[in-house]
Amino acid sequence: MRIPPFSRYRHFSQMTAVFVLGAVIGSVVYNSVFHSSFDMLWASNQDLELRIQQYEDDIKTLKKYNNQQTVIKEIKIRAEQQDPPLDPVIVKEVISKLGEDLEVLRGRDIFDIDEDSKIARNLLNRKIYRVRDKEYSIEIKTMLVAEGVLQIWIDIEPQSVASVGKS
Repeated sequence: MRIPPFSRYRHFSQMTAVFVLGAVIGSVVYNSVFHSSFDMLWASNQDLELRIQQYEDDIKTLKKYNNQQTVIKEIKIRAEQQDPPLDPVIVKEVISKLGEDLEVLRGRDIFDIDEDSKIARNLLNRKIYRVRDKEYSIEIKTMLVAEGVLQIWIDIEPQSVASVGKS
């Protein structure tokens, strides 16, 4: 029995190795592009879900209080820009949790907001929210009521491990 010389197949084995290496590198590049686009899509989806929830709450409130002009019908929370900026998904989750806490102010009379705003400011100022296993404190900067819309500007700060242990 005769064994063929393997020197003839050396060129073929090198080409096969280059092809397999190219396939691996191509799959890594494709996977990274896919994951980055999926992360952007997921963040956009989270933003849209938050907006839908806020719009549904606003619609319910507007239907309930459409004949009353002096009640809080809508609550808008805005986070002020920070340096360095926080992840937008974290900011949206903190705003969503704060919105749930402020939901009790919907339907309240605008002229009684001074009492409610003091209570809300005392209860919620420096409140700590847990998002993705990290703690963030909020500080209410401004509360403004105009035409049935309560607008709140807040600062969101990550809690350091040392300050969490002290309180």
